[in-house]
Order: sequence, then C-alpha cells, then structure tokens
Amino acid sequence: MLYTNLNHIETAADHARIIEENENVMVICGRMGPMCIPVYEIAEELEDEYPHVKFFDMEFDNPESHVIRRLPEVRGFMGIPFTIYYKNGKVVKATSSIQTREQVTSILAKEFGQQ
Repeated sequence: MLYTNLNHIETAADHARIIEENENVMVICGRMGPMCIPVYEIAEELEDEYPHVKFFDMEFDNPESHVIRRLPEVRGFMGIPFTIYYKNGKVVKATSSIQTREQVTSILAKEFGQQ
C-alpha cells in the first residue's frame, strides 16, 4: 500500500466498483518515488477544492493494477505515475510522469468541470 492520504485501491474489483459508482474519478498509479509523490500531494490538496471528483491511488507494483497498466491509453507511457481520469466509467484522459498542479487542474476543469 502507498503511504499517502488518498483513498487506496487495492484490487481490480475495487477499481471496477469505484469507477462504476462514481461519475468523476482520478486514479494515480505509482510508487513512493520522486516522480509520483508530488502528484499524490497535488491530489491530496485538490480533494477539498473538487468535491465532485473522487481521488484515489493504486500501487503500480501490485499485480491487481494490471487494470491500469494494460489500458490502451497508457501503451506508450515511459514513466510513472500513470494518472487516469475516468468519467462515467470511461477513460477520458491519461497522463504519465510528474505533473504540475496547473496541469492537473487544467485536466480536471476540462474533463470534469467546476462545481
């Protein structure tokens, strides 16, 4: 499990349930490394600002994270974390590697709108 203040996804079944039950979901799939930790911190900061979005993490090395690692949208990704944005159970955006707060909020606004 990752040491973040985000809610954790530990199984593929949990992942399927979460994206089915929630309209707007952001999942950061990574490790506790220098490219991933800043993205977790950004998501933690944004949770209160985006109450209409559910933020989660998933451990990249967990065999259950195959549900993210095998997505067609991440096929060419070279760095972690893989950050996946789901709207109504479908992938609407996927990014890899470190992101800035501005990059993340731009995606959140475009894909999920303000609330």
